[in-house]
Amino acid sequence: MSSSSASSASSALAPYGWDESWAEAFAPYETEGLLPGRVVRVDRGQCDVVTADGPLRADTAFVTPHDPLRVVCTGDWVAVEPGGNPRYVRTCLPRRTAFVRSTSSQRSEGQILAANVDHAVIAVSLAVELDLGRIERFLALSWESGAQPVVVLTKADLVPDAVTLAHLVQDVETSAPGVPVVPVSSLGGDGLDALAAIVGGGTSVLLGQSGAGKSTLANALLGEDVMAVQATRDVDGKGRHTTTTRNLLVLPGGGVLIDTPGLRGVGLWDAETGVGQVFSEIEELAERCRFHDCAHEAEPGCAVLAAIDSGELPQRRLESYRKLLRENRRIVAKTDARLRAEIHKDWKRKEAMGRAAMKAKRGAHGRA
Repeated sequence: MSSSSASSASSALAPYGWDESWAEAFAPYETEGLLPGRVVRVDRGQCDVVTADGPLRADTAFVTPHDPLRVVCTGDWVAVEPGGNPRYVRTCLPRRTAFVRSTSSQRSEGQILAANVDHAVIAVSLAVELDLGRIERFLALSWESGAQPVVVLTKADLVPDAVTLAHLVQDVETSAPGVPVVPVSSLGGDGLDALAAIVGGGTSVLLGQSGAGKSTLANALLGEDVMAVQATRDVDGKGRHTTTTRNLLVLPGGGVLIDTPGLRGVGLWDAETGVGQVFSEIEELAERCRFHDCAHEAEPGCAVLAAIDSGELPQRRLESYRKLLRENRRIVAKTDARLRAEIHKDWKRKEAMGRAAMKAKRGAHGRA
C-alpha cells in the first residue's frame, strides 16, 4: 500500500475507529496488497466489511472456523483480498478486547459477541423490577472483556417520581462500583446527552435482555430509525428479539455502536477477574480476614462476615459473589476437563499408531 493509499485508508476508516496502532498492526499485510477493513456484520460464514474502497462482502473460511473464540466477529479489524469472487478475509488483526460468554451447550464453549470494544453499555429496563444479580453478571463479563461498563436504565419515563428514580439509581450504583449509571428516556430524550458523551469516543457494544429497549436506545443515539422496534408486553415487560444479528453503526456524534440481539442467557466464561472487579469491596474486606483461605462462611476473624453483621455489606452481595464464583469455577473446570480429554484422546491415537508401527516392523522382520 502506497503512502497515498495508506492516507486514504486512514481517512475513510477513521470514523470506524482506525488509528495509528491499527495501521501499525496492519503493516505486515500491506506488501501482500490486502485491504484493511472493519467487520460491521457477520452472517453464515460471510461478513460485511467496510474498507477505504467501500463496503464489501467477504468469506471467512480462511480464519480458523472451528475455534469459536477465533472466528470473525463484528468489530474485528481484518485484512481482506482486494478482488476475487468470492473475496476472502485472510486474517484478523490481534484484538484489543473481546466480549465472551459461555454457550448453553454441553460442550462448554465460549461465544464471542463483539471485538475491540471500549465501552460495554448494559441496557436495563425500568419497566420491570430490577434484577441486580443479572446486572452483576453482565458487569463481570464486561470487566473481563477489557471494556469499561456503563449501566443504562432505560424507560426512565415510566418512573416519574424523582425520589424513586434516585433510589433505583443508587441501588444499581451499589452493585456496580466504579461504573457510570445513567437513567435514560429514549422517548423524552432525558439522559441521552450524558450517554452520548460517554460513547462518543471509541467503540461501544449494546447489551441486555429482549425488551430492555436496546433498539430504541440505538435509534435515539443514531438520530434515526435504523433498528427495528417492537412493542413490549405489558404483562412482564419483555419484548421479542428485534435485532437478530450484531451490527456495527457509526454514531453521528463520533464513535461506533455495536447493537446485539437480546441475550436470554449470560453465562460466565473464565471471568474470575471480572467477578473480582464487580465485588471489589468484598475482595478488599477479604484481605483483612484472619485466614488467607477464608471462605467467609463461619471462620473466626472473617472481615467479610463482620461487615455483614455491621450492615456495611448487604447479604445479597455476598450471596451473588459466591454464586458467580461457583459458576465460573464450574465453567473453567469443564473447559479444563475437555482439554484433558482431548489430550488423552491424542495420546491414545499416538499410542495406537506406535503399536501399529511396531506390529508392521515385526511383520517385516518375520518375512525377512
